[in-house]
Amino acid sequence: MTTILLARHGETDWNRENRFQGHADPPLNAAGREQARVLAEALSGRPLAAVYTSPLRRAAETAEIVAAPHVLPVEPVDGLREVDVGSWEGLTRAELEQREPEQFHRWLVEHEQGWEDGETYEEMGRRVIRALLALAERHRGERILAVTHGGPIRAAIAAAEGISHSEARRLGPVIGNGFAAGFAAEDGTLRRLD
Repeated sequence: MTTILLARHGETDWNRENRFQGHADPPLNAAGREQARVLAEALSGRPLAAVYTSPLRRAAETAEIVAAPHVLPVEPVDGLREVDVGSWEGLTRAELEQREPEQFHRWLVEHEQGWEDGETYEEMGRRVIRALLALAERHRGERILAVTHGGPIRAAIAAAEGISHSEARRLGPVIGNGFAAGFAAEDGTLRRLD
């Protein structure tokens, strides 16, 4: 069994502005760096064999801060990227509610995908689970940290609980900046630890 700690990156200005980030690459803001320091402190006493990150700057910056007390390098893994939200990237919730009210309602209220380009939640989920299981195979019997985004963490929860991504969005938990959750990976499956 491999223990995988999944953590969401700290806050960016785009998070604060309720902008869809997707594959955009804004850096952490001051609050986000502080959230990363708090996460680093919370995980400082837990041994880690390795630290991985989404290649997007907000996750990589968070991972560097969290990895520092462990004196571990941080390795980017493309499969841990956030979902590609296509034409929604950079737009605020308010802008989308005005421009695409039906699609935005579908995303916000029905917990389904709203954008019609980019990547589907299912495509992102397959990509993320494949990456996590490959990391687990590399670190059998060890504990690793992967710093990623809300969408990939939700995909891991959905896979562990055998539900759809939209069900995982509806049922929670809320995945705020700095959120962390543990998973056990064994025999090609994920199980939630907390």
